[in-house]
Parts: sequence; C-alpha cells; structure tokens
Amino acid sequence: MNRDLRELEKKTGYEFTDRKLFRRSMTHSSYANEHKMDKKECNERLEFLGDAVLELVCSDFLFSRYEDKPEGEMTKLRASIVCEPTLAYCAEELKLGEYLLLGKGEEMTGGRGRNSIVSDAMEALIGAIYLDGGFASAKEFIHRFVLNDIEHKRLFYDSKTILQEMVQSEGDRSPVYEIIAEAGPDHDKKFEVRVLVEDREMGRGTGRSKKLAEAMAAYHAILKLKDM
Repeated sequence: MNRDLRELEKKTGYEFTDRKLFRRSMTHSSYANEHKMDKKECNERLEFLGDAVLELVCSDFLFSRYEDKPEGEMTKLRASIVCEPTLAYCAEELKLGEYLLLGKGEEMTGGRGRNSIVSDAMEALIGAIYLDGGFASAKEFIHRFVLNDIEHKRLFYDSKTILQEMVQSEGDRSPVYEIIAEAGPDHDKKFEVRVLVEDREMGRGTGRSKKLAEAMAAYHAILKLKDM
C-alpha cells in the first residue's frame, strides 16, 4: 500500500504547485495500465526528462568541483552517480518505493524494492520538480539527495569490485557473500547479507534486494579494511 504523498513532499523539501504532476511522477506504468489510464499519465515521460536534467546538473557539478580531472574520468564518475543502483541507493533516503503507485502484479512481485523501478521514479520526480519549479529547484533537489556525500556514493557504486581488488591484492582469495536474514512478504522483502574473506566476516549490509544488500556489505567491508 502506498503512503500519503504529502509525507514524501515534506521529505523532498519542495512544495508542488501542480499536485497532478507530482502524483504522475509516482505513477508506474503497471498502475496506469491496470486503471486504464492514458499512457501519458504514468511517469515514463517524466523519467525521460528527469534523466536529462540529472545528467546536466551532475556534469556541471563535476566540471566545477574537479578542475583537474580529464574528460574521461569525469564521464566515468558521472556514470557511477546517475546509474540505476546509485539512484536506487539515493532514493532510500526518501523511502521512495513506499510512495509509488503500482499495479497489483508489480506490487506482488516486489516492485517497490526493485532498483529499476525506484531509480526510474527518482528521475521522474526530478523531471516533475523541473517542470513545476524550474531548473533551480531541480538542481537544489539533486544536490541535496544525489550529489551529497559523493565520495561515499562512488565507493558504494564500485564496492564489490573495489573489495574484490583489495582482497585479491593480498593473495589468491575472493569475498564470499551469504544471506543471513530475509524478512517480509514476497512483495516487500528485506535482505541482510554478510561478506566473508577466508571465513572471516568483514561486513554486513541490508537492502530491499540481494544486490543492494551485497553492495552495502562490501561497502562496510571496505571501510573496515581501510581502518586496519
């Protein structure tokens, strides 16, 4: 069951003038199809727009902040910020999945926790804010919820790869991920994962998907290894 959108609006720090536009940003195509709504009433078009706004704001931020980075490095860093897993991670701060309007089938198969759906909704919300309040409002939202704590987000995005490289640099071994807890109904699962190196637990993570939980576990393992 989706929660009151007024709660989400307060979390964003942005007050919509066009309430229908805000609702549309949280309307998944499965809900629109199920309720026989016009295709334009789902969030796909807003996602398209939000993706472009996000890329521009992100590019401007990186260009200004990293004056010495070449184009190739900035392109790679931007890709790590605007990619699906990182946007889904950013959306967790808003608990965005809890506010989505989903069709019953998508609801029953765990759509609220699916990275692809949540990250698309994050882009749609950016698109809606841009249309409702202009570029400055969208930029403020992106800086607050996407570009904040950027170094840790970059580390999170590459966490499993970085951990693998750190572990293998000290010998022929690899991290092993184990699910240690799984809670909630099928449509609203929460996973807890631990990562082991030679049977030694290095970190734990939780998430709405196994992939997200593993990334969080790897991230915490990296922080632990850096302190050792």
